[in-house]
Amino acid sequence: MGTDLFARLFSLQGKMALISGGYKGIGRLFAETLAEAGADVAIVARNQEGCVRAAGEISGKFGVRAVGKAMDVRRSDVVDRVVREVIAEFGGIDILVNSAGITGSEKPVLSMSDDDLDDVMNVDFRGVFVLSRAVAAHMAGRKQGKIINVASILGKIAARNMAGYCASKAAVIQLTKVMALELLRDNIQVNALCPGYFLTEFNRAFFETDRGKSMVKRMIPVNRVGALDELRSTALYLATCPAFLTGAEIYVDGGHTLP
Repeated sequence: MGTDLFARLFSLQGKMALISGGYKGIGRLFAETLAEAGADVAIVARNQEGCVRAAGEISGKFGVRAVGKAMDVRRSDVVDRVVREVIAEFGGIDILVNSAGITGSEKPVLSMSDDDLDDVMNVDFRGVFVLSRAVAAHMAGRKQGKIINVASILGKIAARNMAGYCASKAAVIQLTKVMALELLRDNIQVNALCPGYFLTEFNRAFFETDRGKSMVKRMIPVNRVGALDELRSTALYLATCPAFLTGAEIYVDGGHTLP
């Protein structure tokens, strides 16, 4: 692909991206990918130290403006304040990536408490709603924007002892579709990325066990877990996608969700 064509389709020069949960995992991958394409980035999460450190590393590596800020997506007042700060500092937000999330308690339904359910729903679903509402109001005034919601294959298929997580990700997928419909008139595209199992520092030990290897062989047609770098092209595409792509669920899962 020629550099002119790449720049025309995928350059993010002059754009600004806000990424929740952007200091680690899939959120960090989004932050680095969009920064490499030229976007300035704001990384937000409850872990302010992690966000500031990640922002410094990304700015130093890619030469873009980057800030890290503390944000608890469960609190509307905090979300609204931080969004206003980012807009004031950068002049606007062009791309929102909702990547903040937790797995929650891994218990069967009959053993789950109300708090077990609330903990995961408040972060993984309500947090997406609250942050999207705040940023979309700004985007609507500018008549442009991209919102990318990081869901999961577990929003489509079920897993034992993951009721709260599965329900929250299914809710994010449906929220994505509703927002896509409602925000069409404002030229805002809203899509969901639904990753399968990817190797991270947190699950590496499990996937190296006999049980983990057996699960991969049984459930994933390509017979391996994904590497985070395999999400980079999808991340960039969703941040630069045409207006005709909205309300989509994009599965990157090695065939895990195939019938």
